[in-house]
Amino acid sequence: MRLASAVFALALAGCATRLQAPQPQVRPAQAGQAAFALNGRIAVKHDGERTTSNMRWTHYPTEDEILLFAPLGQTVARIRRDAVGVVLDTADKHYSAQDTEELTQRALGWHLPLDGLQYWVLALPAPGSKASIERDANGQVNAMRQDGWEIRYTRYTAQQPDSLPLRMNLQREGTELQLLVDEWEIR
Repeated sequence: MRLASAVFALALAGCATRLQAPQPQVRPAQAGQAAFALNGRIAVKHDGERTTSNMRWTHYPTEDEILLFAPLGQTVARIRRDAVGVVLDTADKHYSAQDTEELTQRALGWHLPLDGLQYWVLALPAPGSKASIERDANGQVNAMRQDGWEIRYTRYTAQQPDSLPLRMNLQREGTELQLLVDEWEIR
């Protein structure tokens, strides 16, 4: 009986698939032209009020779509940006503008700096304006200051310099955004 149990256990062990650790996600080589998607959460503190939302952001070099979700999964807002402009839809309203920051301020009450954020989320400075960058001993960005925003990075997918950020805080003039990335998809 013991021999049969041992043989059965060995057979099961042979059938088991060896689990491999996932490869750390790294920044794409052509980051400025890269497409990505991320799932995560955003917390916003502005004018003494705090809101949180789950989010899905799909980014292509020429367009973006950001979905903000309520805790039970209902879509609260959909932001779409392309060459024509920016549109924000809620359950009962439709907004449009040329600029994401102005539109989100009008519709949501706070600025979403999408022009810079598409780079900052990859721990890169946005092109076209000066940025100051602080790095840690591993070469990862600890902090970046650009366009009046201070961005602090507190967690990455791995310890290598080109790893993708998982947690960042953005602050500017009474607005604080905290972005937590649960899942990256580099396309």
